[in-house]
This record gives sequence, structure tokens and C-alpha cells, in this order.
Amino acid sequence: MTKLYFIRHGKTEWNQAGRFQGANGDSPLLATSYDQIEQLGKHLKAIKFTHAFASPITRAKITAEETIKYLDFKPALTLQPGLGEFGMGIWEGMEFHAVMAQWPAMYDAYRHHPDQFDASQIEGAETFANVQLRFRQAVEAAVSQYGGADVNLVFFSHGMALTAGMAGLLEIPLAQSRARGGLGNTSTSILETTDGIHYTELIRNDISYLTSANDASNTI
Repeated sequence: MTKLYFIRHGKTEWNQAGRFQGANGDSPLLATSYDQIEQLGKHLKAIKFTHAFASPITRAKITAEETIKYLDFKPALTLQPGLGEFGMGIWEGMEFHAVMAQWPAMYDAYRHHPDQFDASQIEGAETFANVQLRFRQAVEAAVSQYGGADVNLVFFSHGMALTAGMAGLLEIPLAQSRARGGLGNTSTSILETTDGIHYTELIRNDISYLTSANDASNTI
């Protein structure tokens, strides 16, 4: 049995400001995010991870590096582009309300009805199908190389990439992949697999170890 821990990066300035970051936009982690990463690291402290993987985007990479500092068994870290955030093209850097005003149907589809999202209407945007494919390939490659009996792997990624990617691994229809809402910053979700092909969800969006108050800007 291979157990997979999926971590969303710490909260950033653009998260707090309500801006799309996507695959090419990025902003610094908030100072308070380092406290939350410490809480995450201490929560995972005693788990022996065979290997760690992270999106190469700075906010996820730093979250991974800082979390690993608190672990008793410090795994090697591999940067994996397949774990990168959803590419949002010209939306990146824009405030949510501005995108909603200019592309109301596509904004609603992105947030609530992924099966209706048409990437061709947003210059430079990625499709949900592509995100799910590259995410699955990254995870399956990790499990193929490091998986096995009583193995724990940890992955640091992004809100929409994780939501779409884990739904794909769980074979949840795209239309239903947002039905349970988003994932909080510095949250943990856990899946397991016996064959590297079929996955079962054990925990989704656990933030019980965080002492800070939750608010809407923490979740995507």
C-alpha cells in the first residue's frame, strides 16, 4: 500500500488579494504562512516519507522546503513540472472580480462547472483535461519509482491542480470535481493505492492542525 500526501502551498499575497496566480504568475508567501507551514511540518513530523515532490513554482517549492525542515525523516525533494498550477493565461495577475466581470460564463465554469470550461476563450489558458493528464503522469511516475508496501510519498502543489488532479486519480467525473469545494492553503489530503492505477481517498482538505482562523481567501 502506497500512501500519498497532497499538500497545497502556503497562502500568498495574491491569494489574500483575490488574484489569479496560475502557472506563470506568482507572489511571495505571507509572513503568517511560515507559521502555518511550521504547524504543518510538526503535524507530519513523525511520518517517514520515502520521497517528496513539489511543483517548481516558487510558492510550492518554498512550502516543500520549509515543511521538510520540521520532519524527523527528511526525504529528498524532486521538482516535478506536472504538479504545477493550472495555466490561466491572460487571467494570471487579474483580480477575481475583474475576471468575473469580463468573462462571467467562463469564470463560473472554472469555479463550479469544469466540464463547461472552454480554454479557447481565454488566451493562453490550459484545459482541465491537460492538467489532469500531467498531474496523473507525475503521480504515477512517482508511485512507479518509489511506491510499495508501507510507503509514504508527499506532494506539494496548488489549489486547482490538486482539486482537478486528485479528482482525476479518483475517477470522479469532471463535472463533479468541484462539488465539494476547494482546498485550503497548507491543507493536507491523503490518497492510497495498491497498484499505482486505482486510488482511494482517506482524507480531504485537513486543516485541523492550523491555529489561524479560516476565511474565504484561504480556499480555492
